[in-house]
Amino acid sequence: MQIQISSDKNISMHSKLSHLIESDLHRILNRFKDEITRVEVHLSDEDGDKAGAQDKRCRLEVRPKRHQSLAVTNKSSNIPASVTGAASKMQRLLISTFGRIQDKNRALTTRASGQGQNLVLKPEAI
Repeated sequence: MQIQISSDKNISMHSKLSHLIESDLHRILNRFKDEITRVEVHLSDEDGDKAGAQDKRCRLEVRPKRHQSLAVTNKSSNIPASVTGAASKMQRLLISTFGRIQDKNRALTTRASGQGQNLVLKPEAI
């Protein structure tokens, strides 16, 4: 799982922040590491130099293998909290997405093997 981090001009990226973001993403999204090719992190400070609550924004875009990309956004008062919030949202989205895919594949496999054949009930003769 490759992680790419980008930020706007209002956020100064340094190695400590980058390492913190990467370790947080690995911790939260680790169970999907074999299904994800790339994670893109886009950080922005919506208010620029002004201080404000919930002005740090993290947008995560995940590229799963053989599927369309998925994206979530989270806002918080600081960068680490916004990244953790976005990663948690992405984890829930991946759980539901891969769960639906597995359910769909399971249904197709069941139908193909003949185990899920529909039974037709005939009304009893009176």
